[in-house]
Amino acid sequence: MIVQAGARLATGKDDADGLPQRYQLGLGSTDPILGVRLDADAWEAGLGYQRASSRSGNRIQSLKRGDDLLVHAGFRSSLGGYPVSLQALAIQRLGKSDIRLPDGSLQALPDYIPALAAVDPARFGIALATMDGQLLGSGHWQVPFSIQSVSKAFSLALVLARDGESLWRRVGREPSGNPFNSLVQLEYEKGIPRNPFINAGALILIDRLLSLTGDSLGTLRAFLRAESGNPALDVDADVAASEAAHGHRNAALAHFMASCGNLENPVERVLDHYVRQCSLTMSCADLARAGLFLANHGLGADGSRLLTRSEAKRINAIMLTCGTYDAAGDFAYRVGLPGKSGVGGGILAVLPERGILCVWSPALDAYGNSLAGVEALDRFTTRTGWSVF
Repeated sequence: MIVQAGARLATGKDDADGLPQRYQLGLGSTDPILGVRLDADAWEAGLGYQRASSRSGNRIQSLKRGDDLLVHAGFRSSLGGYPVSLQALAIQRLGKSDIRLPDGSLQALPDYIPALAAVDPARFGIALATMDGQLLGSGHWQVPFSIQSVSKAFSLALVLARDGESLWRRVGREPSGNPFNSLVQLEYEKGIPRNPFINAGALILIDRLLSLTGDSLGTLRAFLRAESGNPALDVDADVAASEAAHGHRNAALAHFMASCGNLENPVERVLDHYVRQCSLTMSCADLARAGLFLANHGLGADGSRLLTRSEAKRINAIMLTCGTYDAAGDFAYRVGLPGKSGVGGGILAVLPERGILCVWSPALDAYGNSLAGVEALDRFTTRTGWSVF
């Protein structure tokens, strides 16, 4: 079942009152996909209870609580007795209380990858894939984007599935506390990356997957196609070329690890697979479906076991402590879910035994994480109570 909340997005600079730039999502008074018609007077007033009618067999209720419009769409049985809040999913706010970023928030696109710097920063999408196959989404949730470092969570799963614990002789499991492409930290630790999600650690994953399969990119792409149900997902050649032309820091990391004896394959081959892996394009819907094995104790979309329960637990633990670079502590504090971000603006978050959330908004904070994406996940977990804590 797919449920989509019709959404619109508006961004702007500080207004005359000095309000910060804000991301605005809104359900229209009539949403043909959701099948809800809200009473026009109540919609305009934004007060009290709002009447809704549904063309579907599911009972759909909308309730105004404060300034939040909650739409509960009859998904209680599959999610532990809790209704899915499309308000939390769509980050729907009435009036002026949209997603509002703190004053002085650094909002930037990754200019070191020119193709990503050209993406519209006003885009926003969010999708939730549930354990029983339901898919809910809002905004630009079906628009493909460059997944970048979100891909590293899947590479880690594929290496652990084939190679087990031997990986940890070549890469650590600790938060970095430094930028994701730090050369200083790698030199200090003698070519052993702090964790598999910083760039140096991801190069180790690709190097090992190349040794195990002969084709790291092809293995990952086939896996993502199967798990997402999208056989057309592929590399964006323009992003790959842009990243390759400006990937001097990653080349330095790879050459340094090779000098320390921590690469098995030629540097150029590892870098080629790394760049193209990061340039895979997927939508929020694709990523949410592809990540469900992480919420389902390692079971893939076809019911086969990709990871042991212990391995799935450990990947989720590393996502919680290391998945958003040197902002992992703040992400855990605000969101309370295992997550993996990428500089393309995507964030994958795991709701154990419930589902997967994926959010995308290209404007980044100083750490390389989506500003609006983190805010959206913060609001989702705060309003639903769904976190690992």
